[in-house]
Amino acid sequence: METILTDLAARTVMAKKIYSAGDSEVRALDGVSLDIKRGEFTAIMGPSGSGKSTLMHCLAGLDQLTSGNVYIGETDISKLNERNLTLLRRERVGFIFQAYNLVPTLNAKENIVLPQRLGGTTTDQEWLSQVIAAVGLEDRLSHRPNELSGGQQQRVAVARALAGRPEIIFADEPTGNLDSRTGAEILEFMKSAVTSFGQTIVMVTHDPVAASYSDRVVFLADGKIVSELQNPTAENVLDLMKQLGD
Repeated sequence: METILTDLAARTVMAKKIYSAGDSEVRALDGVSLDIKRGEFTAIMGPSGSGKSTLMHCLAGLDQLTSGNVYIGETDISKLNERNLTLLRRERVGFIFQAYNLVPTLNAKENIVLPQRLGGTTTDQEWLSQVIAAVGLEDRLSHRPNELSGGQQQRVAVARALAGRPEIIFADEPTGNLDSRTGAEILEFMKSAVTSFGQTIVMVTHDPVAASYSDRVVFLADGKIVSELQNPTAENVLDLMKQLGD
């Protein structure tokens, strides 16, 4: 197995994803090579159909490449069978989705520790307390999802993603269902998880303001990386999006 540099949390090498559509084909990813550094907050942006969601799904092991390689740490997940891929996602990867994906019959704390329960692993209680305090959920742990606001439900989802101390967290439009104030609070916490806890986060977003919380923004168009911004602001993200024709 090829070994990659230890400062990389993930990477793709000449990643291609091709969908057949009758007699034609759609190249959702067309030779994407991307390095994700540990302890970095990376945003992936691009117009509809650019391949940004496909890239994140392939990076996270939720979808398979047509050709090329995807690494989580030193593991080439392109070569894993379904069982080992499932274990990797459970033990080493965290997920935050726009739709929260909470179990309605479980309370907030039970939802947060669910991945560890499913995996038969022990939750670090000191770390769990730190995460719960950081997202401000101490007084909501016994509440079920239908007793929580949308923002509180997303806080539960963020805490769940962090609870197992994954190597990398993938976030798909995590503030898409939230008002701007609540969304900003979630993004601030995600940013602090990177700066204070050393977490690695990859976020797909269409929102320049959300992208401005990241350390860098990678822009896709037609399945290829076309530009990148370090230390982005909402203004220069928007400017570049206009140049790229979003």
